[in-house]
Amino acid sequence: MQAATHSGKFHADDVLAWALLSQFIQEDITLIRTRDPQLLNRADIVFDVGGIYDPSQKLFDHHQNTYQGTLSSAGMVLQWLFEQNLMSTRIHKSLQEQIVHYVDDVDNGIREPSKGVPCFASMVENLNHGAQTLQDFDVQFEVAANLARVFVKGIVTREEELMEAEEVILKAMNDALETESNLIELPRYLPWQPIYFANGGLNHPTEYLLFPTISNTWQVLAIPPEEDSFAQKRPFPEKWAGLRDKELSDVTGEAAIFCHKNRFIAVFHSKSAAINAMRKFNLLS
Repeated sequence: MQAATHSGKFHADDVLAWALLSQFIQEDITLIRTRDPQLLNRADIVFDVGGIYDPSQKLFDHHQNTYQGTLSSAGMVLQWLFEQNLMSTRIHKSLQEQIVHYVDDVDNGIREPSKGVPCFASMVENLNHGAQTLQDFDVQFEVAANLARVFVKGIVTREEELMEAEEVILKAMNDALETESNLIELPRYLPWQPIYFANGGLNHPTEYLLFPTISNTWQVLAIPPEEDSFAQKRPFPEKWAGLRDKELSDVTGEAAIFCHKNRFIAVFHSKSAAINAMRKFNLLS
């Protein structure tokens, strides 16, 4: 399968559209960058060029007067991929919320990138600099496309991890309720916050989260009162704040490694050390 887009300077929407096609088309797909009408007519998919928006013909341009919507080529391609059942509703929603809707708005002049904020649109724009020939722009487009692919893959992987983690985290939350414990224990680190707070975490009685790390240590987190907050429902003791190794071990009486000065994370050499230290300071119910 061959896709085509315009040659020369590129923007976030055509770069992202190509990354989405690369990620979700379930067969070999190549790209040609051209403005030659004959070459465009031979392509299976054409985006951000051609003057036609017709998903039934796999044509995704948004520059012509006949299109009055708010999508860019990225939003058009995302919608088509979803309608072709090439992604789940969950992944479609996540991609739309985390990058595509923003790129659509920037490309259509609905919003301006914030100055001083290295957003996706501004990073892609900067990758045009230094290109002097069509070949130069093709090379830089591929650099931008690789950046976009990594970003898209990261969003997809995160959603897959969340789907996998949901059952484990909900069970851990229920176990804590049944045992009247304020501690949630996980078998490994999982992206827990979105699931926790989407399922009553705000009013859940748990205050700490415990799990083994890939460094063979045990980490305890003080759960925030709301998602993405830097506060804690119940911080670790002030005596632990900012201590490391022997100093923290002496204070806790257990083999300890580190406690953040803001008292939201503590690391111990073993599970028993973490639990015993918390019990000594009356942190566990």
